[in-house]
Amino acid sequence: MRVDVIEAGFPIAASSEFKAVNEIAKKVKNSIVCALARAKKEDIKIAIEAIKPAKKKRIHLFLASSDIHLKYKLKITRREALKQIKEMITFAKKAVNDIEFSPEDATRSEPLFLFKVIEKAIASGAKTINIPDTVGYALPEKFGELIAEIKKNVSNIKKATISVHCHNDLGLATANSLAGIKNGASQVECTINGLGERAGNAALEEIVMALKVRRDYFQAETGIVTREIAKISKLVSHLTGIPVQPNKAIVGANAFCHEAGIHQHGILNKRETYEIMRAEDVGLRSQLVLGKHSGKHGFEDKLKKIGIRLDKKQLERAFQKFKKLADKKKNISDEELLKLL
Repeated sequence: MRVDVIEAGFPIAASSEFKAVNEIAKKVKNSIVCALARAKKEDIKIAIEAIKPAKKKRIHLFLASSDIHLKYKLKITRREALKQIKEMITFAKKAVNDIEFSPEDATRSEPLFLFKVIEKAIASGAKTINIPDTVGYALPEKFGELIAEIKKNVSNIKKATISVHCHNDLGLATANSLAGIKNGASQVECTINGLGERAGNAALEEIVMALKVRRDYFQAETGIVTREIAKISKLVSHLTGIPVQPNKAIVGANAFCHEAGIHQHGILNKRETYEIMRAEDVGLRSQLVLGKHSGKHGFEDKLKKIGIRLDKKQLERAFQKFKKLADKKKNISDEELLKLL
């Protein structure tokens, strides 16, 4: 798919995780392979070892910046947090030049302290600053404002790439990520099918296609090969055992299916009447589905596609029989249609 960076895993979490990251580091040649680590020496050492074989490598460090995390989880002061950030980025930088840093729970952090944390991370050598909405708390307008404020108030921000990492607890991960892009973020952390902790993360397919379809608004693009999207979505769903809901944007089974008669009539005349993107662009096919909402135009088109042509009277009779059957069943298959005829 030609993604820029693959964050392959959290090597200290388990030996299997270390092995997975290490295998990816050996095999992936064109993307940067990144390993996640807490701002702790033991994490960093393991992460460095895991990505050692990678042609292009990155370490992603994180330390919480919100007062609730500092007080109840880490049990350290703000001053201690700043000291730890400097020391751990400096330590990691000795082995890996490409360092990303995340102030965890950034969206619930006190803004002035957050700006200090980011400034310190960049001064210590971080090349990418990732702003995580760790608990999915942010709203698009406010998240966009936060990215704009970071650009305005962090003195050395031009030395780093701004990244965003949004969780989907309120169903806003994609919207927040796009608001981040609109306000200056140039990296987005996302996942296939929106997989992730709790309610999941921002979905890669949604962000990529939103940028493609609305290039006029975002003035941004990616290097993603979009025709691979459907294929990898199915692969990930199969390997994880997590099905994709039928009405999921971009990759759901119904994403490019049209049942309503008004929609079918429009599509048959000109695709753009009801499709804002081409199904082929994500590796799928647009389909007209016969059901109780289907109209005569869609019905006749389906008959032609399966090799049946009827005169006007026959078509009317067949259509009325079809409507009665469709009222009892959700969708009518080609086999059922032939039987009915």
